[in-house]
Amino acid sequence: MVKKIDYAKMNAQFPFDNTYANLPSHFFYKQKPAPVTKAELIAFNSNLAEELEIKLPNNGLELIFAGQILPEGADPLAQAYAGHQFGYYNPKLGDGRALLLGELDTKSGRYDIQLKGSGTTPYSRNGDGLSWLGPVLREYIVSEAMHHLGISTTRSLAAVGTGDKVLRETVLPGAILTRVAKSHIRVGTFQYFAHNGDIEALETLYKYTKKRHYDDAKSITDFLSRVINAQCDLVTNWLSIGFIHGVMNTDNCSIAGETIDYGPCAFLDKYSASKVFSSIDTHGRYAYSAQADVIVWNMAQLANALLPIVKNNNEVLNEFNELIQKMPSQIRSLWLKKFGKKIGITKSTSEDLKLISGFLNGLASRNEDFTISFRKLIEEPEYFKSVDADWYNAWESRTSDEPDPFSVMASVNPNLIPRNHQIEFAISSALNSNFEPFHRLNVALKLPYEKNSKFSDLELSPTDKEEVVKTFCGT
Repeated sequence: MVKKIDYAKMNAQFPFDNTYANLPSHFFYKQKPAPVTKAELIAFNSNLAEELEIKLPNNGLELIFAGQILPEGADPLAQAYAGHQFGYYNPKLGDGRALLLGELDTKSGRYDIQLKGSGTTPYSRNGDGLSWLGPVLREYIVSEAMHHLGISTTRSLAAVGTGDKVLRETVLPGAILTRVAKSHIRVGTFQYFAHNGDIEALETLYKYTKKRHYDDAKSITDFLSRVINAQCDLVTNWLSIGFIHGVMNTDNCSIAGETIDYGPCAFLDKYSASKVFSSIDTHGRYAYSAQADVIVWNMAQLANALLPIVKNNNEVLNEFNELIQKMPSQIRSLWLKKFGKKIGITKSTSEDLKLISGFLNGLASRNEDFTISFRKLIEEPEYFKSVDADWYNAWESRTSDEPDPFSVMASVNPNLIPRNHQIEFAISSALNSNFEPFHRLNVALKLPYEKNSKFSDLELSPTDKEEVVKTFCGT
């Protein structure tokens, strides 16, 4: 049984104000988190808790974030959704190992509080509904790092061990992540009702989502446009830091424009446009450079899911088509702007494409590290004169009119990223009951654009022995 507690006596407060739970009952399934054997606190993000206006007791945090003590006002539920997985439609997915505890209404906005790994739900599809320790630590590290890198993302409030065993390729320790998001509404949520022909529910979802995320949108076309803009900005930000999501299925695509569902994600070490890490992406559908094309495809699926609301309004249909067709040029423009800054150009134009592409092609041909190379352009620019004098001379000429190209580069090129091998080291250490590498990595990644001699080892590319070539989904 999940315990109840008198929070007034513990001087603890969660500013819950649940709205999704008030939607029609077939939008979700209400249930309590599963019992755990022995909850143990691994990490608690006190700064985020303060931002969310959460006040917590000094003791019992592990029970709260393991779902064993439900805060007053919590109304746990598993959300229904569908989605395209590697291009194939699955009509019934949903939260198979997660529960939305409720929503916080704060001065900075409305946020979902969700437990990941909290047990089976009606959407588990024969899965166990659990998370093992590795994916929980990975999502905690990467989501918080993304936040500090300035990328829109879900965040991590806490990680707890459960004292239970989880069977994957072997028997592994269980864990639960507490995730914070602007919402967990996905492209797949709209697809779920559209595919079922439930027009009333689809219209309800649209009105709810519009009010929650894009309240000033003047029409359904404007709503779609706002979502597209958020996604284009997000994916080009991913590309600018060398991030590969790994599973850009429509059920992993947040309407709020946040990076969500950190499964087999990874960061580029040696630059390769076609790089794939995910063990399940055998055909490169979600390769590094392919992400720009995939988000266009995902937004087309959202547009299709909205069509039943539009019905036979040809004007709106044409507007939808125009928005989707413009996306490739929209993405190219954003990419050009962001990568221009990475080489010190404040306002890049199409004429700068050759210069940017030349830099990236050089990295690929020399098998050089993506993040380190952009930092080297700041700290050791003469290196590039030695390896490609023509490119260097063209770059030096182009940036000579810039007021401060090196400051521009320093503001967008991180010194630290959550490198794949460092994440794996943190996980393997934790499996041996040593959480120090995990905590150290989190501290270092709070200031990714700064140099700190204490963390110089975290800047390095992996050795051949350390290199991570495959990443895996937590399920």
